[in-house]
Amino acid sequence: MRGLTLIPYDTKIDFVGIRYIVYAFSIMVIVLSLGSLAFKGLNLGIDFKGGFLIEARMPEKPDLGAMRLTLQALEIGDVKLQEFGSENDLLIRVERQKGDEQAQAAALQKIKASLGDQVDYRRVETVGAKVSKDLIENGILAVVFALAGMLVYIWIRFEWHFGLCGILALIHDTITVMGFYSVFSFEFNDTAFISLLTTIGYSINDSVVIYDRIRENLRKYKKMSIADIINLSTNETLSRTILTVGTTLTSLLALCLFGGHVVRSFCIPILVGIVFGAFSSIFISANLLLFFNIRKNSSPEKENRLLA
Repeated sequence: MRGLTLIPYDTKIDFVGIRYIVYAFSIMVIVLSLGSLAFKGLNLGIDFKGGFLIEARMPEKPDLGAMRLTLQALEIGDVKLQEFGSENDLLIRVERQKGDEQAQAAALQKIKASLGDQVDYRRVETVGAKVSKDLIENGILAVVFALAGMLVYIWIRFEWHFGLCGILALIHDTITVMGFYSVFSFEFNDTAFISLLTTIGYSINDSVVIYDRIRENLRKYKKMSIADIINLSTNETLSRTILTVGTTLTSLLALCLFGGHVVRSFCIPILVGIVFGAFSSIFISANLLLFFNIRKNSSPEKENRLLA
């Protein structure tokens, strides 16, 4: 007796047969993303552009929506509001103003004047260029180390060509999410790297499930062609992949619809990343194995050891 399946067990979608259409679509998305990154760039947030941070205690619980509109009307650039500690405490982050320290002080005075005299300013800190640079470098290193770690794991757990194909699919997902930030001018801040790492994690998880089924079927069907094994394995795991991604997307959609402005700006890139991550796991990562003779590189001794 089988569990819940959204996709019939005997589904026979020819994933290998449509691989060139998928490759063309993926290349188009990558070119568009890289082009936007090269010519338009990223809408860097305060964390990466520098600015100053204000910790304020309000006389009563603030209305973040109304306060955001008030501060944006001051024309001092990007302003971020975040509840901090008690319901009356607020973090205000403002991007660095053009000009010298006098320009920064003038912007600070505008903020204080708009918020009124009853506000208790607990802390004012400046986020300089060096801090912003360190944040960017650390974020890039986090993504690179995550990719390298997954490459090593898949290389050890399966074969080197599985690892290479998996990483190529993850690079596709990473470029796609970065392109989304650039094309739609989403603010690229410290949470953007969380979106990238979440995308990578979900994508490689789906790819590993498919790879594991491919390895099992390689051992089970000695005379079946590699193309047929990839199609069979992808179809057998398709219901599991759709269920996993579908439940995650349901939660993300609820957060996007009802979570407010700050939560929405964080969840939408993750939603896009998981969709493209599932796409690359189903249509790209397994099909890339066709460029390698995986049956020749998988000896019976190693298969038995890995499956033990």
